[in-house]
Amino acid sequence: MTIFHLVFLALVQGITEFLPISSSAHLILTPTLLDAEDQGPLIDVMAHAGSLVAVLVYFWRDILAVVQGKFALLRGRVTPGGRIALLVAASLPPVLLFGGFLYATDLVEVLRSPLVIAISTLVFALPLWLADRYGKQNLTLETLSFRSAFFIGIAQMFALIPGASRSGVTMTAARALGMSRKESARFSMLMAIPVIAGFTLVSVLELLAAPAGSGQLMDGLIVAALSFISALAAIALLMRLVDRIGFLPFVVYRLALGGGILVWILLAPGS
Repeated sequence: MTIFHLVFLALVQGITEFLPISSSAHLILTPTLLDAEDQGPLIDVMAHAGSLVAVLVYFWRDILAVVQGKFALLRGRVTPGGRIALLVAASLPPVLLFGGFLYATDLVEVLRSPLVIAISTLVFALPLWLADRYGKQNLTLETLSFRSAFFIGIAQMFALIPGASRSGVTMTAARALGMSRKESARFSMLMAIPVIAGFTLVSVLELLAAPAGSGQLMDGLIVAALSFISALAAIALLMRLVDRIGFLPFVVYRLALGGGILVWILLAPGS
């Protein structure tokens, strides 16, 4: 894999991971755009790992509070940080179960098709707009119930379909429940930490066990480092502007992207 391909992948991943436009879809489509070999799901997840470090750095105060809160929970005391940890834990079961099912049945590769990406990109655009247009903004992470956190976790389950967008479906559910845009983005990113960490660990183990795994791992580490830089910048920009711009620009982009992919599929030779 060329250095240009690696840099391009890192920039795409970092910019799109926490925006509601599906980083997985962009990573899968990148080889077609560059007329290069598909980098495969393992390199994709290494790119996600760089984004994971970025969110840990940006939300270091929340992370520190969560870590301290976990120790407090062991002593029978619920702190604000401990409550956030419990909310994130409440959101995890659906995506972990569905992710395990996809890996066990080898459906991960089946879903990596342009048609699936196009359809899911379009299908999940309208709910994002409706939730942002009509959802109230009276809930914060501190006032979110555990039932609501589980509901957002159910939405996160659909993020395993390329094109749906993990941040997109979780922010859609959060806005539908009445969370503000900024708080929706905040919870979405905190929810991402254990999910990305878990799937990254699995992929690293697969990389190390695969033939010529060290070379693949080196490519993945390069992508992870570069995606960290671009993701950190994207998170800072989103958190600063989301209350002002809303989610409509991302909805418009999703419609254009999904429609463009469908046109490309129809016009492709042999279609």
